[in-house]
Amino acid sequence: MKAIPTPFQLQTLEDIEIKLLLEAISLRYGYDFREYAVAPLRRSISAAMTAEDVTTISAYQDRLLHDASSMQRLLSTVGVSVTSMFRDADTWRCLRDEVIPVLRTYPSVRIWSVGCATGEEVYSLAIVLKEEGLYDRASIYATDMNEDTLAIARVGACPIERLRTYEHDYLLAGGQSSLPNYFTTAGRIGRLNRGLLSNVTWAQHNLVTDASFNTFHLIVCTNVLIYFRPTLQQRAHRLFYESLVRSGFLALGQRESLIFAPESSRYHQVHDGVSVFRKVR
Repeated sequence: MKAIPTPFQLQTLEDIEIKLLLEAISLRYGYDFREYAVAPLRRSISAAMTAEDVTTISAYQDRLLHDASSMQRLLSTVGVSVTSMFRDADTWRCLRDEVIPVLRTYPSVRIWSVGCATGEEVYSLAIVLKEEGLYDRASIYATDMNEDTLAIARVGACPIERLRTYEHDYLLAGGQSSLPNYFTTAGRIGRLNRGLLSNVTWAQHNLVTDASFNTFHLIVCTNVLIYFRPTLQQRAHRLFYESLVRSGFLALGQRESLIFAPESSRYHQVHDGVSVFRKVR
């Protein structure tokens, strides 16, 4: 009778090496990637290995354990660093037309931008709030697990060429001016007007391991959950739910939903076709 292979026997050598690598990272640095989606995680590790000029995962693990700067470089690869201003314009239009009028009813507003990467989403938030007359009453908390990307975000800089490409989405999102008007140009770089960063608090926060740190009227977490396995999405959703005030809003990316949210029945979708939800109980 033919023996049935055990799950361990079905694993390739690479599978075993990756599991050991992720365990080592968790023990050494406290970053837990074990519940990240497999395919993008493999691509990130492969790209990081190429950049570090190592050929095996075991050799890469040795490098990471003994060189903290290598770990920081990996975070830039594994973390969600692909971002742009006014990405998913329908979401921004929904925030402007249907969420902000509700936020105006509060004397002050707290907003959490989760996984803010290099800051483009935060800049977009600040501009919308300014145009809608709410910025002076708003506090924006922008977090990411990678301190290097936060350092970039704090500067508020953006190449002029990118601003031109962002202009289209800005107008689709209901923009009331011209996007470059919010930037001061120096050479080929635009810097966001300093007043639009005055109400922003930048902080390192790991969505996988860290707890809630405040209550918020709006949480914006776009295109982050798609990198998580269902169990990790559940943890993130639980954190969001606990962090929202009653009747608060949660904005997700276009490809994200509440399918893995334990509290999905306690939200109401604000607008059909847009992943913006309101906590109802």
